[in-house]
Amino acid sequence: MMITNFWIFLLNSSPKVKRVMWKWWYQKLAHYGVNLNWTFMNYGYAHLNGEQVPELEEGDEELRFFIQLYHFTVYHLALKNKRVLEIGSGRGGGGAFVARYHQPQEYIGVDFSQKAVQLANKLHDHIPNLKFVCGDAENLPFDDNSFDAVINVESSHCYGNMDAFLQEVTRVLKSGGRFSWTDFRTKRKLAYLNNSFGQSSLTLVRGETITENVIKALDEIHDKKMAVIDDYVPRILKSIFRQFAGVKYSKVYNAFVNGDTIYLGKVFEAP
Repeated sequence: MMITNFWIFLLNSSPKVKRVMWKWWYQKLAHYGVNLNWTFMNYGYAHLNGEQVPELEEGDEELRFFIQLYHFTVYHLALKNKRVLEIGSGRGGGGAFVARYHQPQEYIGVDFSQKAVQLANKLHDHIPNLKFVCGDAENLPFDDNSFDAVINVESSHCYGNMDAFLQEVTRVLKSGGRFSWTDFRTKRKLAYLNNSFGQSSLTLVRGETITENVIKALDEIHDKKMAVIDDYVPRILKSIFRQFAGVKYSKVYNAFVNGDTIYLGKVFEAP
């Protein structure tokens, strides 16, 4: 518990320290579960009140709740034959889903963890319109006006400078291109987040609060996450992994349940 509390303290310190710690953490994560079907690192999305669920191939069913967060993020975007960038692509599971089901001409995932990029390229090298590269969300290695759509799923809370990130998103998007964003924030950080979006030149097209959908997904996948952590994570790191995974009764999970943390989805249009 002491290690976990110290970790949380570091992640809530200065933007520079937070950025360094998250990069170290994702480098470490790339070592775990390489031989498992562990290609996602999001909290998931469960449909409520009769919402239509996406049809998935049989081999994707065990990853349904993780996939559904990506489905929520992109289902309203016309991506077929388009050039798409995902910022914060992790192990590449989301990119693999979008590349296969939505058929963009090219899907590029960028991540600041070199080891995660290497792993993602290895896991998904059979998908021809998909590739992963190493890069910085606040200083993207791409030309101006080069993408039709940019997506960012549960990643921006790791960044040191949200304003710089949004400037880069705007820079690489073509005029009229769409930026679809999903992530969470504590209530005390919502004002800063909204100010960053408001100060950007992006125009809000739609916005939703999906906290209840995320909580339901966390409930559904709790047992599977616990089994993976118990079987594959060293004892000294188990408590940190449980927090990171948002398992039931963790601080992350409780913050969603009691309303201290809000999960949002937004879509913007570039000028």
